[in-house]
Amino acid sequence: MIKNLTTQQVVATRVEWCTTFLTRGLGLMFHPPLGEDQAYLFVERRESRSLTTIHMLFVFFPIAVIWLDASRRVVDKVLAKPFHPYYAPSQPAQYYLECHPCVFERVRIGDQLEFQ
Repeated sequence: MIKNLTTQQVVATRVEWCTTFLTRGLGLMFHPPLGEDQAYLFVERRESRSLTTIHMLFVFFPIAVIWLDASRRVVDKVLAKPFHPYYAPSQPAQYYLECHPCVFERVRIGDQLEFQ
């Protein structure tokens, strides 16, 4: 589960951790659309803009992408559209969430998130 500690709202209850090269590389390519309570959490070894850049090739639906720094504070977010070549955070991030666009209503830049 992912919870927004700033607002006390639950962001997602079904979380898929993507920590390996393969899971981070495949992401949501050829995946069916995500449910409103579902999120993919990508974890990098360190904060970086380049390591947390994503592409939307072979992703057939829009997603909310939320980037977090090492302290799990939201540093950027974007609505990623299908087949867009890349999206990069405006600040270095160590984590990023790919989730249903409705999550934008529950997360703002500067919010502190918790992974349970």
